[in-house]
Amino acid sequence: MTAITFIGFGEAGGIFASELARDHAVTVWDCKLSGAEREPMLAKARQAGVRAAGSLAEALEGAALVFSTVTAGSALDVAQQAAPLLTAGQYFLDLNSVAPQTKRHAAHHFLPGAYVDVAVMAPVPPARRKTPLLVGGPQAEAIAPVLTVMGLNARSGADEIGKVSAIKMCRSVMIKGLEALTTECLFAAREYGVEEEVLASLHASFPSLGWNGEFPGYLISRVAEHGIRRSEEMEEVVKTLRDAGGDGVMSQATVQAQRQLPEKMAARGVSYAALAPFVWQVLSGKVKG
Repeated sequence: MTAITFIGFGEAGGIFASELARDHAVTVWDCKLSGAEREPMLAKARQAGVRAAGSLAEALEGAALVFSTVTAGSALDVAQQAAPLLTAGQYFLDLNSVAPQTKRHAAHHFLPGAYVDVAVMAPVPPARRKTPLLVGGPQAEAIAPVLTVMGLNARSGADEIGKVSAIKMCRSVMIKGLEALTTECLFAAREYGVEEEVLASLHASFPSLGWNGEFPGYLISRVAEHGIRRSEEMEEVVKTLRDAGGDGVMSQATVQAQRQLPEKMAARGVSYAALAPFVWQVLSGKVKG
């Protein structure tokens, strides 16, 4: 049994923590445990079978593996806070979707070899612990098999910090951009009363994607539920592109598009949870105008 800590107990952290808690001692820490959401977070921890720590320092004490699963905007701050609290033999696995340079900056705060760059290569909810993970950094070849034995779908992807995150960030240009484009396209098509024709045309052009099925609704649901967090990730994508000498024009627009829908929902008092089962056409009607 391995002592594991998760910093960040949101969607990804919550799923991974609950899965690993079946066979390991898992502790969690989240900033919400210090605020108004403390009781719901404690209830979530109990349901997941994990221990909620009283502080970051307490959460890190004795943990062999520390997984950071926070928001992109908090990733560097959390790494900087955790680094001086870790001792030799502890590993900090940064699963956050941030730019390669942000990962490299974070790594400088840790003891040599303690920081591990991890890229989460697909949405966590469908596959849960089987979600593909690319592990990077000098310890990648040693850590990836450890994660595999624990039941995670991990493999070594690079021996330097930032490379696997570059793969993830470049992929996000397409994935999160497609989500934003689909939302913009179909909300407008519905206003014109032509969504069926548009979807039929998209399916004829790209039949393997499933435009005639659940695929469009799934893409829009990701924006509706996680658009604020995903816009933060896209800001890191823009940074990634600029560090590579590009301008990131399309990705800058995706930042705004990902954020726009959940902001409209909030302004109209529409919650994602209240939309279950999620139907994008219903949501379109609730946020029009």
